[in-house]
Amino acid sequence: MIHCGAVIAAGISQGKSQTLRKNCKIFEQFREDHEKRDFVSAGAAAGVAAAFGAPVGGVLFSLEEGASFWNQSLTWRIFFCSMVSYFTLNSVMSEYHGYPGQLSFPGLVNFGRFDNLDYTFKELPLYMVMGVIGGLLGALYNHVNYMLTVFRMRYVKHPVARILEAVLVSAFGVTLAYMTTFIHFCSPYDQSDVKFPIQLDCENGQFNTFWSIWLQTPEACLRSLLHDDENTWHVMTLTIYFFAYLLLGCWTYGLSISSGLFIPTLAVGAAWGRLYGIAVTKLLLYVGFPPEALCYSKFAIVGAAATLGGVIRMTISLTVILMEALGNITFGLPIMLCVMISKWVADIFNEGLYDVHIQLQSVPFLGWEPPPYSYTICASQIMSYPVVCLKVVEKVGFIEHMLKTESHNGFPVVDITESSYDNVHTFGTFRGMILRWQLIVLLQHKVFEETNHIEKLTLKDFRDSYPRHPTIQQIHISPCERNFTIDLSPFMNSSAYTISHKASLPRIFKLFRALGLRHLPVTDEKNSVVGIVTRKDIARYRAKHGKFGVEELQVSYA
Repeated sequence: MIHCGAVIAAGISQGKSQTLRKNCKIFEQFREDHEKRDFVSAGAAAGVAAAFGAPVGGVLFSLEEGASFWNQSLTWRIFFCSMVSYFTLNSVMSEYHGYPGQLSFPGLVNFGRFDNLDYTFKELPLYMVMGVIGGLLGALYNHVNYMLTVFRMRYVKHPVARILEAVLVSAFGVTLAYMTTFIHFCSPYDQSDVKFPIQLDCENGQFNTFWSIWLQTPEACLRSLLHDDENTWHVMTLTIYFFAYLLLGCWTYGLSISSGLFIPTLAVGAAWGRLYGIAVTKLLLYVGFPPEALCYSKFAIVGAAATLGGVIRMTISLTVILMEALGNITFGLPIMLCVMISKWVADIFNEGLYDVHIQLQSVPFLGWEPPPYSYTICASQIMSYPVVCLKVVEKVGFIEHMLKTESHNGFPVVDITESSYDNVHTFGTFRGMILRWQLIVLLQHKVFEETNHIEKLTLKDFRDSYPRHPTIQQIHISPCERNFTIDLSPFMNSSAYTISHKASLPRIFKLFRALGLRHLPVTDEKNSVVGIVTRKDIARYRAKHGKFGVEELQVSYA
């Protein structure tokens, strides 16, 4: 749902379809990267709101995990988008289930209503211990998945190999399920409130506890683990289910198929949470303290929250999502405690699963804070150089040659005396910044000084080519036109941000994070360009996790 919301939002922001070759001539003012990123953030929030019936949680999820740039106006826009998504799904689902106008089905994943989630101070230490267990389990989950992902990137590259891996995982899951049919976990109907009992080879009046939970949909299975009483599920049933779902969930995440993370991880946490509740009950009975007030549903909820928090390391948004999905704010404190503790414990060993995959895919996503131990690193140490620069009035042939031979997306415009093909990396006084796709549009419309087409080019021409701009290979430049010139001053960003070569890495990081920058030219005392800093340059510096937490700063060239 998060992916669907993001894709739909990215498409809506364009107001046209390249596939259908249809330009609806709407939303033209949103055809730029900045607006598209805001739409994608709103779409991700709408997906969370529809999936869990949590509009506030969707906004916080987009803030905490989905966006690297945020402002105040974006907050209420995304909140409005989440509310519309929440209300629309609620209306349709209520009509579908025969309750029109009641708005009784807020999300696709419904945890059900809990009659009693009261707790006392004596239970809080138990929940804090569960937070520690969830953090350790989440760190183990991320480490195993990291090794599997690295293996896939090295050896499972061909599309046929990816299909075969998905078939292998399916075959393993079916085989594991078949092998469990030889294990007899039978329980009488009258001692449980299971909604989907499966008899299998049990006697009349009994049902197989493992298959009754294994053959449910993941959402129904999670609901059973959260709601069913203590007499429903056998200890061995929960143990086998826990290990089987943990293995399959960790193996499945990263396959070349559409798969989820929230529900499987919540189910794993709910399973070991009930096991933890059974162990605590037996321990209290053994020491002579009858546990009348203990409820397995509470342990299942805390276990689910602790496991998911240890895997993805979300805190605020995860707490709000679970509270909105549960429809009970009373149990918010235990959820907050276990989520925070699980994050702290898991952060000792590695990063969250999203951050792990972002790093493996070399996506220059910046976190909330600059890397530690980076205050002594200055711009001259992290910038890329030499820089491909353009003159304010540049030859068409040089621009074409530069676009074909260089892969950069942003180019500083400087005042220099001359430029040649053999001396591409020339520095000069900084005048502005121009992007690759803008240069391509200028070449496409033949905006040359000799042809005097500059007055015919409008802002609409730049927006119409967005987002799939033609490549430089698709632009035809005649030999005569290569000797023409282009005046870049009307089209470049003459007020682009720059940074001194003595600026520290945290200062540069905050500029990128607060302003949503992608390129930052580095200048010296004479305002001459000496280098350029991009998001990739900053993302290379990451904290190295050791045995006792963050030990040093290392440069990653992944």
